[in-house]
Amino acid sequence: MITREHVLRTALSISAIQEGDGGVPWPEGHVDAWNHVECLMAMAVAGLRDEVERGYAWLAAHQREDGSWPMKLVAGEAVERGGETNHAAYVAVGAWHDLLVTEDLDAAHGRWGMVKKALDYVVDLQTPRGEIVWERDAEGHPSGYALLTGCSSIHQGLRSGVLLGERLGDPQPHWELAADRLANVLRNHPEAFADKSRFSMDWYYPVLGGAVRGDLAFDLLDKEWDTFVVPGLGIRCVSDQPWVTGAETCELVLALDAVGDRERAGRLFADMQHLRHEDGSYWTGWQFVNRKHFPHERSGYTAAAVILAADALSGFTPAAGLFRDIPVSGQTSPSLYGERS
Repeated sequence: MITREHVLRTALSISAIQEGDGGVPWPEGHVDAWNHVECLMAMAVAGLRDEVERGYAWLAAHQREDGSWPMKLVAGEAVERGGETNHAAYVAVGAWHDLLVTEDLDAAHGRWGMVKKALDYVVDLQTPRGEIVWERDAEGHPSGYALLTGCSSIHQGLRSGVLLGERLGDPQPHWELAADRLANVLRNHPEAFADKSRFSMDWYYPVLGGAVRGDLAFDLLDKEWDTFVVPGLGIRCVSDQPWVTGAETCELVLALDAVGDRERAGRLFADMQHLRHEDGSYWTGWQFVNRKHFPHERSGYTAAAVILAADALSGFTPAAGLFRDIPVSGQTSPSLYGERS
């Protein structure tokens, strides 16, 4: 199992790539709000407060008037100007996580305006059926479709925002209603989403994001287990390639832990440790036919997912139950996709 010292070394590998303005980039050099927030959450687990505060300052500096962030920024400049809804929603997850870790109400109040603008941007893009389209493009036009993975993450963002608002004395019931409607679509209307089923994220994210719990969650996870899980290595990023990835594996660990399946969660977490580098960072993935790291990079978002999974399994911080404790609305349908197996 990963120790606190391991967590700190991994968090330091994230802080080492943090840019001067506070952004935490992908290996390719761009920053997006979702992965940036995940890296801030990981550094918060390790207690790297200065780095976390710089990261939230980056978010405040780059949020647009409509509440969104540019899809990609390089050196502080937008290179893709559309605004993804799941990027905006995840800022609420980060703010709620940070309050759980620190109990710093002053900091949470300082971020509350940013969170409110972000989640109102998200809710404004909800359709009458309940799904939330994936972006508003650079010209301000809403996308014509929604993504299951993105909406699952948005569900967690809305639930986190509701909890944060209640804690700060500023409840937002319209977010709770939006989350309930979104959860219903995630459980009952697969036709609402573009088909991305070759990606493992579309398999486990309804559980990770809290829309699916109980027997339905186990049915969903068992349905594609053999498709994506490679024993001893982790899980595939896509079903049709011999390629396991650390971030997806750790997200599945979090999903399993969230529904109480700690045995499989712990086993998968141990399996993916072959991706750990001696400096505490993590390779993004492993191509197990060619037996090569692919892509040949160590990514901050992979390190961040490892830290969040380690916290969930070991309880290093008061935020260890972040994914486990997502409030769940009633589940009335017998299955997510068709009849239960």
